[in-house]
Amino acid sequence: MPTAQRVRNLVTGATVVTSLAAAVGVGYALGNDPDGGRPPASPPIVLANADLTVAAGCDELLASYVDRALEAVGPYGWGGDVMYDVMTSEDAGAAAAPSSEAARSTVSTSRSTSNESGTNVQEAGVDEADVVKVAGSLLLRLRDGELLAYDVSGDEPRLLSSTRLEDARGSSGWVGDPGGEMVLVDGRAVVLGTSTDGMSTTITTVDLADPTSPAVVDTTEVRGRASAVRLHGDVVRVVLQNGLPELDFTAPDGTLGQLRARLSNRALVRDTTLADWLPTVDGAPVVDCEDVAIPDDDLALGTTTLLAFDPAEPTALTTTAVATDSAISYFSTDRFYLAASAPQWGWVDCMNCRPTGFPGTDGTTPLFAFGLDGTEATYVASGEVEGSIADRWSMDAVGGSLRVAVGPSSETGNFNSVLTLREEGSDLVEDGRVDQLGVGEEIKSVRWFDDLAIVVTFRQTDPLYAIDLSDPTAPRLVGELKIPGFSEYLHPLGEQRLIGMGQDATLDGVTRGAQAALFDVTDLADPRQLDVVRYDEGTQAGAATDPRQFTWLPEQRTVLTVVSQGWTGTTGWVSVLSLADGSMSNRMVEVEHGTDVADVRLVPLASGKVALVTGEDVTFFAL
Repeated sequence: MPTAQRVRNLVTGATVVTSLAAAVGVGYALGNDPDGGRPPASPPIVLANADLTVAAGCDELLASYVDRALEAVGPYGWGGDVMYDVMTSEDAGAAAAPSSEAARSTVSTSRSTSNESGTNVQEAGVDEADVVKVAGSLLLRLRDGELLAYDVSGDEPRLLSSTRLEDARGSSGWVGDPGGEMVLVDGRAVVLGTSTDGMSTTITTVDLADPTSPAVVDTTEVRGRASAVRLHGDVVRVVLQNGLPELDFTAPDGTLGQLRARLSNRALVRDTTLADWLPTVDGAPVVDCEDVAIPDDDLALGTTTLLAFDPAEPTALTTTAVATDSAISYFSTDRFYLAASAPQWGWVDCMNCRPTGFPGTDGTTPLFAFGLDGTEATYVASGEVEGSIADRWSMDAVGGSLRVAVGPSSETGNFNSVLTLREEGSDLVEDGRVDQLGVGEEIKSVRWFDDLAIVVTFRQTDPLYAIDLSDPTAPRLVGELKIPGFSEYLHPLGEQRLIGMGQDATLDGVTRGAQAALFDVTDLADPRQLDVVRYDEGTQAGAATDPRQFTWLPEQRTVLTVVSQGWTGTTGWVSVLSLADGSMSNRMVEVEHGTDVADVRLVPLASGKVALVTGEDVTFFAL
């Protein structure tokens, strides 16, 4: 029987294991560079074949953008001959995972996701940006464009300093949020701000050697939207998206209006420069032409750039890019994976959805893998899976194996699958797979462990699937559990317990309110729900959309998680879930109201205390 999703190699040959960011001379800043786009003295890196290549010069790179763009422009602008509401990356950003004895003996759930910076992260060893960070007795938080530093070593948190950050301004000149999120490394905070129009990112580096008198050492504004920020050791990596340029398109009017508008709009596209397609600083691209890989497939038009730097030298930027616009990326400790998507034409029915991967026009999702070493990103392999990848939580890498959870597409059956892939030369090739997960249902959450995957799907009930990945060449479904409702975020509680935050639902699939479900995965052939806490009707679990609103305190066997209710007049609580003997007791503490509920954090400190960060205050939370 043919497989539902097979892997089709994109790139072959061994010559591609070379950094796109290798030193091949200074790149050409604009499409009309004075040298006419001639290649540098040393030829640019050529990837294995036309499926993923590097242009011979800036003129050729610009021509690749323009040629693709001309196919997508019509009398109404982007979208061809029909007027569409186009969702660009900026819109998405502004709009805002057998026998029981065999299972016991081979499967481990020991992977940890705790992080000493105070942020609940996807991957151990890879810190993520947040509105709060902690290092020893120093706590930093962002509020209304200010970086606030607190001493949390005493009986109460004490404010040490407040540093005003420079406003982020987009192409329209609108002022945005200068302090959206940050990472903290070696006494320096790197703060990412976003302009109101979502098209520019401000990267501010603040020296906190003296936290009572912080010093802003660099502020760089990049045209491009930051869709992910990660910290590997002392290297900060920012994924920047540049979607379709905003051009002054003409609309049809009068006799022969469509023809004239089409010709006028195509002329605008032909007049674009590389500054319209690539991330720029002060109008000049920050990525060299020879460091942009061009995919041959019909993918979302734009550019995704991986920008890296050491905060000790914030102006020394290293960049690598792929000429497609994608919001779905995953970082392991030594790899960066980008899942590409098809052009996103059409109406958007959700203004605050998490980024979703639309498969290519042939029902497949291309994957590009880069090795990480210092600030360098080296292209290592590509592959393609049939099916759709919902978000970063659907990917994971361990022990040289990439694991991917995929949903259905035009090239698959009406079910979900888990695939394992390995790097074979420069190819990502399928190693093993499990199909027929949640027939006719949607993946709601995925959690990966060293040799285990837990996948939750939903239509009317919540099937929870346990998949043994101890042998990547032969993954197998070892157990499933069907219960009402579904989990949107899963978190390990040691080696035998798992908690899911999501929604309670009736037997016919109507959601009622938030719920927390405790699972026993000791016997993977027979996973069990031990207990469930159901919150009031109409409530939402904060961790369902932002896992940073979830905190696990293993020594106290306590979960702290945010629950909210109401779209207008919102109220936020901290749900204190105490675990004992396979059951949960719940205590609700009202802590915040309004839009500030989204920024509530509960941060474990080295002293054993927990800092509660709300819209206006930093206090210690009484356990």
